[in-house]
Formats: sequence, C-alpha cells, structure tokens
Amino acid sequence: MTERGATVLYDVPGPRTRLRNNALTLAFGVVLLLVAYFVWTKFDEKGQWDGKLWQPFLRADTWTELILPGLLNTLVAAALAAVLALLFGAVFGIARLSDHRWVRIAAAVVVEAFRAVPVLMLIFFAQYGGSLAGLVVTEFTAVVFGLTVYNGSVLAEIVRAGILAVPRGQAEAGYAIGLRKNQVMRMILLPQAVTAMMPAIVSQLVVLLKDTALGFVVAYADLLNAGARVVPANYANLIPSVIVIAVVYIAINLALGYLAAWLERRSRRSRKITADPAAAERAGGEVAFVR
Repeated sequence: MTERGATVLYDVPGPRTRLRNNALTLAFGVVLLLVAYFVWTKFDEKGQWDGKLWQPFLRADTWTELILPGLLNTLVAAALAAVLALLFGAVFGIARLSDHRWVRIAAAVVVEAFRAVPVLMLIFFAQYGGSLAGLVVTEFTAVVFGLTVYNGSVLAEIVRAGILAVPRGQAEAGYAIGLRKNQVMRMILLPQAVTAMMPAIVSQLVVLLKDTALGFVVAYADLLNAGARVVPANYANLIPSVIVIAVVYIAINLALGYLAAWLERRSRRSRKITADPAAAERAGGEVAFVR
C-alpha cells in the first residue's frame, strides 16, 4: 500500500470517479430490479407462484425419495471424477516437464486434445462409442469419464504452471545437495507448487461439480435430472422444481467458492510466513521451512 491507500495496481478513485461509480451502480441496480419485477409478473401470470406447485417441497418424501438421491448421485460422480482428474492432472502435468522429448510430446497431445473437446462430446463418446465397441458403459461411467479427462487436462496445465512458477533456485539447491530429479520434484517443487495452485485447483473442481449436470443428456440420475424430470413428472411443477434445484446448486458452489477463498488466504499467509521468519514469530513462533 502507498499513501492514501493507493496500490501499485490502481489509483484510489477521486470524488468525481466515486460519484460516477455510485451512479452506475444505482442505475444497474434499478435495471436488475426492473428485470426481476418483469420475470416475477410473467411467472405470476402463468400461475407459477401458486402454492400447490411449491407445496411438494414442504414434504419430506419429496426430498428423501426424489431430490436427495439425485444430489447424492451428483456428489458421488463429482467426488470420483475429482480424484481421478487430480491423478490425471498430476501425471500428465509432470509428464509435460519430462526430460524425454517423446514423453513431453505424447503428454501434450493428450492434454491439448482432451482440453479442446467439450465435456458433452466426451460423455457422448464414452457412452455411444463404448457401445459400438461392444462395451457396456453406464451413464455414471460416461459422466465420470467425460469429467475426468476434460478437467484432468485443465488440471495438468495448472500443475505444469505451478511447478514452473517455483523459483529455479529451489531445484538447483536440491541438485546441489545431491538429490535426484524425482526427489527434487517430490520433496521440493511439488509441495511449493501445490500451495500456490490450490485455489486454482479448487476453482476447477467447482467447474467439475457444475458440469455433472451435463449427465442430464444421457439420463444420469443426478440432481438436475431429479429437478427437471423426476419431480415435475410427479407434481407437474417444472419451473418451481428447476428454481429449487438451482438454489441447491448455488448453495453447494458458494460453499466450494468460500473454501477456495479460504485456501487462497491461507496459502498467501503461509508464503508470507515462509519468506519472513519474524512474521512466523508473531504468528506463534512456528516457521515453515522448505526442504
């Protein structure tokens, strides 16, 4: 921070700029309220706010028998795909830094190919391509495959960038004391890289969780399927069901977003303490050393 709260990235706005920003904020707020009012009145004209359409969500069996099973399937698919994508990303991210040219090229081809193809196409390919090959591919398997290879490819780039972001002197110091390359990677580079890229990893896992909704097109019994197919088929309340499911998605992703922000603050504080031993004493006398 510099004088009067300015930073190296931007200048503190003056009175005229603050007045303009406040006016724009007020104008956009009014526009959003008008849009919300328009949507509300149109829904009201169609009877979408009638109590009978929303009453099923006050019943326990609607949640325990319809919505929660879909939510569980979403979380299971997201959890398994997240673990596999992290493994995929770690393996191919490190492979892209290999000293062997053929390993680097092969890893780059795999990562760039899967990263360029939409997740929906990968899910279709897994299910219908597998059936053409004589394999029995369930909806769950197709969704997990698509989420794994796409998000794993993105995570591979995050891992590669995180490792390259570690100062070169760290690796050179490891080689100077006689460590082999795999030891330098495992003991020096990866621990520091993981700390730096943790917020980006969590943010990508948020994307992965939302992409589970693409399983809707292959009839995977996930949360979106429950809200757009199962519940409306029982109560004829499509719009209220979709709104409730959207609120559930928002709650889950907000929780993951707060987790990403917390990890970012923690990693930033950890790096500061590592760089400043005096700060570690003020934080409680514990200093983080990098082997």
